[in-house]
Amino acid sequence: MDLSAVHAALSSKYYSVLASLCDDLLLQAASRGAATDDWPYAVHLLAHLFLNDLNSARFLWKSTPQEAKDARPELAAVWRIGQCLWNRDYAGVYTTAQGFEWGPEMADFVAAFLESYRTRIFQLLTSAYSTINVADVAHFMGMNEENATNYAIQNGWSLDVTTKMLTVAKPKVKTNQKLDSSKLQRLTECVFHLEH
Repeated sequence: MDLSAVHAALSSKYYSVLASLCDDLLLQAASRGAATDDWPYAVHLLAHLFLNDLNSARFLWKSTPQEAKDARPELAAVWRIGQCLWNRDYAGVYTTAQGFEWGPEMADFVAAFLESYRTRIFQLLTSAYSTINVADVAHFMGMNEENATNYAIQNGWSLDVTTKMLTVAKPKVKTNQKLDSSKLQRLTECVFHLEH
């Protein structure tokens, strides 16, 4: 089985294309009846988690042969990350990912996943809160309180030192609506036509 495209995407850090690439290659292998003993299940599973596609990750896990699950500790470690995501164990995602010794092919991918996940969580916090406790931010972001505070401040939030509360800086909503006179004219004609 030719996995050169998967290895090329990994080495080029094109992580967002890995899930669809692996899906396509696995389907091609299955349609030909080729053996998938050397299939990079850990990469494939992490690719779905990278895209926040938990349903596809669960389906892949369920369809993965038991022999592969038992023989590959990296695959089991990626699945533990997926379980943390599924259970919304925010701190568990970080501790699970950082608590395993990843191989050279996976180490950069896991680091990119954690950065992407941290960005997603920070955006979620930004949209959900107006003020939040420093300890809660640290919990959600998988950091200690000092690093979480610095991260938040670098992203425009402000800190009340006495209460240890962070005030969220809401992003400016851009309304880029231009009124085109020809569209307004057509709308007026349509309304006029409907009324008369």
